[in-house]
Amino acid sequence: MRAKRRTVADDEALAELATEQHGIVSTRQLRALGYSTSSIDRWAQAGRLRRIHRGVYAVGHEKLSWEGRCMGAVLACAPAVASHWTAAWLWGLARYRPSHFDLTVPTRRGHRRREFFVHYAPLTAADVADLDGIPATSLERTDLDIAARWPNSLASLLERAEGLKDDDRRALFDLRRFESLLARTKHHPGHEPLTTALRAYRPDLAVTRSNLERAFRDLLRATPLPLPGHNYFVGSYELDCYWPDHRFCVELDTFGTHGSRRSFEEDRRRERELRRLGIEVERVTDLQLAREPDEVLAAVAEALRQRAPHPSHRRSPHP
Repeated sequence: MRAKRRTVADDEALAELATEQHGIVSTRQLRALGYSTSSIDRWAQAGRLRRIHRGVYAVGHEKLSWEGRCMGAVLACAPAVASHWTAAWLWGLARYRPSHFDLTVPTRRGHRRREFFVHYAPLTAADVADLDGIPATSLERTDLDIAARWPNSLASLLERAEGLKDDDRRALFDLRRFESLLARTKHHPGHEPLTTALRAYRPDLAVTRSNLERAFRDLLRATPLPLPGHNYFVGSYELDCYWPDHRFCVELDTFGTHGSRRSFEEDRRRERELRRLGIEVERVTDLQLAREPDEVLAAVAEALRQRAPHPSHRRSPHP
């Protein structure tokens, strides 16, 4: 069969990919673009592709930026993401650019590379971010991984993280995302030091973590309504006030609690997922609690009445 003739569009697609990846492409990506093994070999011999790792090439040049070499490391160990101090530098958390590349891969098979520090961990979609075209661990996961071996660095990393903004100038530091990560990584060696380091951002560590939660609980105590569990986990979600027998929760909102537009949007996504799980969500703001306590109680009472379980199915509402 005659080989497919290369077109200008094909070469433009390669140029676009290389630009997005700091001048680096992999054999797998070239094949996905339609380049045959023989054409890849010819281009390598002609110097149009310059091998930097097995199956990884710089397109037309050898003078790579640090980001290009980082992308080459990620592609050489695919599926991999930049992690630990490499990710910290990409996020803008590290003061000094690391001299080596830390990578995290899902399994140990086929990733023995002397050039890199390779770590092994299964990551979820929430643990991964795209930083200038380079797959890397999320802001929260990066801090967790560093906490495992360099806990003394956490305070300064978290302080720098507070100042990070996205392209729309929205704060990237989101305490609720950290708490979600900690809820599903309890056996990670960085869990305890990161939890400790975050205490500065959670000054009230009692079961009810805020004055708002205490005020809501005090309001309920003056009624015959059942009391909820506070900071109750359902899977990876932590609910402010939850009645498990009724599958009903109240989420308490203040600007100080949510802190950013990103957190606001995340809460809406979280609310949809909880409803998919059959959990009804009522949102109560600090202003509503202060100015309209009777209306808040009426709404909660009605929700509990409508979702009351059969007596034989009841159990303690506390976690």
